[in-house]
Amino acid sequence: MNQNCISRYETQEHEADYKTLIALADYFNVSVDYLLGRTDNPTFLSE
Repeated sequence: MNQNCISRYETQEHEADYKTLIALADYFNVSVDYLLGRTDNPTFLSE
């Protein structure tokens, strides 16, 4: 993933697909919900 692509996600010019969201969450070790702003807790919830 290049800087131009990341910049477009940050400025909301482009939306990440599911595969990209999962890859970003894995890379940053956070949940997809955290990336999407659905929670303020970056950690995974245990079941």
